[in-house]
Amino acid sequence: MKKFIPKFLINWYHFLIAFFSAVFNGFPSKKIKVIGITGTKGKSSTLFMAGKILEEAGFKVAWISSLSLKIGNNEKINPFHMSMPGRGFIQKFLRKAIQNKCDFCLLEVTSEGIKQFRHRFINFDTVLLTNLQPEHIEAHGGFENYKKAKKQLFNSPSKEKTIIVNLDDENFKFYLDAPAKMKIGFSLDPQKTSNLVKKIIKPGGFEIKNDGANITFNQTQIRLNLLGQFNLQNVLAAIAIAETYGINLTTIKTALEKIKVIEGRMEEIKIGQNFKVFVDLAHTPDSFRAVFETVKSLRKQGKIIVVFGAAGGGRDKWKRPELGKIASQYADIIILTNEDPYEENPEKIIEEIAKGINSKKVKLFKIQDRREGIRQGLKLAGKDDIVLVLGKGTEMTYVVGKNSKPWDERKIIREELTKLQGCI
Repeated sequence: MKKFIPKFLINWYHFLIAFFSAVFNGFPSKKIKVIGITGTKGKSSTLFMAGKILEEAGFKVAWISSLSLKIGNNEKINPFHMSMPGRGFIQKFLRKAIQNKCDFCLLEVTSEGIKQFRHRFINFDTVLLTNLQPEHIEAHGGFENYKKAKKQLFNSPSKEKTIIVNLDDENFKFYLDAPAKMKIGFSLDPQKTSNLVKKIIKPGGFEIKNDGANITFNQTQIRLNLLGQFNLQNVLAAIAIAETYGINLTTIKTALEKIKVIEGRMEEIKIGQNFKVFVDLAHTPDSFRAVFETVKSLRKQGKIIVVFGAAGGGRDKWKRPELGKIASQYADIIILTNEDPYEENPEKIIEEIAKGINSKKVKLFKIQDRREGIRQGLKLAGKDDIVLVLGKGTEMTYVVGKNSKPWDERKIIREELTKLQGCI
């Protein structure tokens, strides 16, 4: 039915929902500092770390992320299948945050949310770009449209806002020409310079380790428990937010060193097995490569086994063979399975991924049932192997056809590991 409705009517529908929900809730963003974080990868990790730093500094914090919904001490897993809920949810959430005396609200801002005007009538105090990679290309009609959609967040009316961008991303200049009172950059390159920003957050040096990383600022070393170089970019982004609000390095260090894991992001599942299992949301070529590079550095002599699929609903079909290609460059065993196929043919999705796989280099399984695919991956694992389950992270639903059912990937892996150990 929706495809027969003119686009301008759909746009007005979303715009009016955003407007009237802001009116009904009293334009709440005027009474709280709102931080908007956008980008292809790293939004939820950056948000989580920045939120923890703000809390360590004594502020009361609310947030909406793909991981969770939080107001003060009340936090729950995000029950929606989206990072930026619609139908007026955000304005109502902001009002509740104010009623609970929160000082800050951090929001993940997605291109789809921007397309549906969910960012409108929110007074953003700070906006941040983590990075930009091809994603949602079909939905936006090309990468340039996707890039421009993100720009709308930076063009929001407030000229008193702070803009923070990743100077290591080739698109950063495009976002810095938006109006702002302050422009800040961050970079992993200790030598990075730019006359387009007033300040650059960059380390004196860093060291990637098998159980985390060390990163140094002003002779102060921060010991991170998070895996992968990609997480260092997210750390820098979080520090940039913290420094925007005058939080000192001692507080930043304390907060970051307390973080043991970010749920669903290179989260290790352990119940005593003699191999490693990681869950990660990775579902784009760039994030796939980053995860595999991290796992490659962790591997001693065992196999890499990966279980993944690709979302249906006509989403980013171009990336399916690319995901297969990248997986076959790193993995010894690939198990292709469902990942929210919606009403698209699951078998067809799997075959499109398989087109990119070099089957001569890897052992390939095609198992549509995701739980069964996970079970097979765990059964094939032996001592010192690494099993990766990619694509869903902490998502709490699994959609096949029109049916959405409860789904907790981490719980399912623990259940299957328990069954497996019971058979040994």
